[in-house]
Amino acid sequence: MRYFMALIVVGAFLAGCEYAAVQTAPNKRAATSRTQAALNADKLFWETLHGGNYAGIPRALEAVTAAYLENPSDAVTAAHVGWLHIWRLAERARLEPVPPTITEDAVMARKFFQEAVALNPSEARYLGFLASAMMAEGTIHKDEKLIRQGYFRLLDSVKAWPEFNLFTAGYVMSRQPAGSERFKEGLENQWRNLDVCVGEKINRQVIGYETYMALQTTEGVKRVCWNSWIAPHNFEGFFLNMGDMLVKSGDWQTGQKIYATAKLSPDYGKWKFRGVLEERIKDAESNFRVFNAPESPMDKKMGRMMANSEFACMACHLR
Repeated sequence: MRYFMALIVVGAFLAGCEYAAVQTAPNKRAATSRTQAALNADKLFWETLHGGNYAGIPRALEAVTAAYLENPSDAVTAAHVGWLHIWRLAERARLEPVPPTITEDAVMARKFFQEAVALNPSEARYLGFLASAMMAEGTIHKDEKLIRQGYFRLLDSVKAWPEFNLFTAGYVMSRQPAGSERFKEGLENQWRNLDVCVGEKINRQVIGYETYMALQTTEGVKRVCWNSWIAPHNFEGFFLNMGDMLVKSGDWQTGQKIYATAKLSPDYGKWKFRGVLEERIKDAESNFRVFNAPESPMDKKMGRMMANSEFACMACHLR
């Protein structure tokens, strides 16, 4: 009996030691400066992203990962590693065939956005991307706990920066079945995004977004409602996705109006996907069936919603 009691005491002591050791370990501190390798990697990252060079992702990943390993306390570099992984996963429709190992990008994206959030918890965009990666990883592995953790982080990100993360929260839900509560919530988030961007409730029947175009800005929290250096066609991409979601929901008539709103952008003529949008307007009624059908190899180009397409990221980020 004494022997077993001694084992229990020793076990409790060791457990206590482990807890104390872990809890007193110092947190990683964010870097106060960035290395030249990181700055060089930044340049390649943006060239690759804005050029839509999907085949160049491995080269860019080598550069940003090397820069991260040189300075693992750089939140920006950590986020760029995460972004490249999430881009490769999001636009997997470009690959033929899609390899099973593409799912590893969800794991890596979650890891590096987790690092970025830990290093810069005030950056709400990182939190939104982390939440999206957690939900993607959880869905792949059928891990309901991880999906729910990601979902509640997503809600936190919306509170932190609604103008940015309401779109993120809607976009990730666009893959859900049209009749599901998550899809309906995602579509409602797109409407809410418009409301917070213009500062009032828009008329959902009329839309009438031309009234608000004078609000365009490159400063403050509402800058993400418009086009920018980071996302040269953010405005057009937003309305392409929202139109897709409305069509999928069955409201293709409102979907046509939302699609057409993208044409208000002063950059519309430079947008590489305007042909896609104009086809969407023409085929809106018939696309209700297409967007709700199971995916097949035949629907890769025009039959997939933006979130499942080869331009899932490029609709906003391609120069």
